Amino acid sequence: MRKSISYLFLLAAALFSVAACEDSGKNNLPEWEWPSPGGDPDKPKVEKPRYIWIDAAANFPDFANSKDNIRRDLTKAKETGFTDIVVDVRPTTGDVLFSTKVGHPVEYLGAWVNGTYTQVKRTATWDYLAAFIEIGHSLGLRVHAALNTMVGGNRSFGGTGLLMRDPSKRSWATTYNMSSGLMNALDSGKDLFFNPAHPEVQDYLIALLKEVAAYEGLDGIFLDRCRYAGLQSDFSEETKAQFMDYMGILSLRWPDDILPAGADYTAANKLTTIPKYYKNFLEFRAKVIHDFVEKASNAVHEVNSDVKFGVYVGGWYSQYYDVGVNWASPSYNTAANFSKWATPNYKNYGYADHCDQMLIGAYASPGAVYGSGEWTMQGFCTLAKDKIGNACPMVCGGPDVGNWDSENKYTQEEENQAIVNSVKACYDVCDGYFLFDMIHLKLADQWEYAKEGIDKALNK
Repeated sequence: MRKSISYLFLLAAALFSVAACEDSGKNNLPEWEWPSPGGDPDKPKVEKPRYIWIDAAANFPDFANSKDNIRRDLTKAKETGFTDIVVDVRPTTGDVLFSTKVGHPVEYLGAWVNGTYTQVKRTATWDYLAAFIEIGHSLGLRVHAALNTMVGGNRSFGGTGLLMRDPSKRSWATTYNMSSGLMNALDSGKDLFFNPAHPEVQDYLIALLKEVAAYEGLDGIFLDRCRYAGLQSDFSEETKAQFMDYMGILSLRWPDDILPAGADYTAANKLTTIPKYYKNFLEFRAKVIHDFVEKASNAVHEVNSDVKFGVYVGGWYSQYYDVGVNWASPSYNTAANFSKWATPNYKNYGYADHCDQMLIGAYASPGAVYGSGEWTMQGFCTLAKDKIGNACPMVCGGPDVGNWDSENKYTQEEENQAIVNSVKACYDVCDGYFLFDMIHLKLADQWEYAKEGIDKALNK
């Protein structure tokens, strides 16, 4: 991929498939069914889905105010061989690109335009998500909405999002354990994340999810950034009280019994003495995210049982405890493999069984397409399937084809070929394929390599 776009956002995200709608207006959707347990040998084999992610900010210059551009690029995605699109409708600003009574509509986003980080305003009044659903379905594509879940705001161009807009929601912001002491995100200069354990935060996010789930024709929903901001988060009084109740203790040194002041993932791995409640705190955080995912899944399905619910996660499971997430099956014995940080109870908070679909970020470099371990595309997908098992019926993985060569080690041709090879490498060991992000294929005009890879995976 062209090196000039390596500064674009790395988003995690993810793409995934759902059952085609059966009403007469959508008979042109790709034929794909959710497999029954064990499969049916009498049924013909169906193609695995192929997803492409559409980041809100990166693609905003094209899509904010032009349905014609949406149709142009979705047509290209269809011609390339993708079957599903995932459109980001709650960007990292925390505002939304769908009809809402709960949230705040996006007024502008920051995006790179001709090498300059630019404020791109939305002046159109038509419904952004509805446009993607209408146009996508007219082309025979399934359409999924993605939400950056625990983000609460963004400081770009003076600041936007709930945390920046509403001082009364200050308690919703995460509290960081910094070297200078405990500090609210709004005062820290760090990412403006919510505290995932705050009950009012969870209620607010569930209300947003219900609004999205009510969209007619929507095929699926993915949670992105459904996590903590990092190991330094959250150390609020709300979290302290919940953790003490969880442990059944009346006192603790906060945060010293959890982590030393300012300790991040790297520092924690170098500790020679583990604080008293460190592993218990990691377990507690995993429970918080598990319980929210369960709540979110139930809420979506209560609104529309046909909408497939799922998450995007990074494939690096061995490090994902840093953000409080156990995306494995609850039957996967985490402690048996990662005893340094996982308690025996950690496995109980694997949430894969609450998902209809999962997207795995197999974000390895162009030179690491094949392999059996983490930090190879094939390895990420293989290990994810091993950890998830049958808990989730659809697990798809794939690369970030734009932010994968930060040191400029690979030639343009090597990157092009990595796109080609990535499809089959991930497709053969997962239930499908996904690619992040559409902007990369557009800016570097790499559609043909994605098509070549898809054709090879399908044996065309």
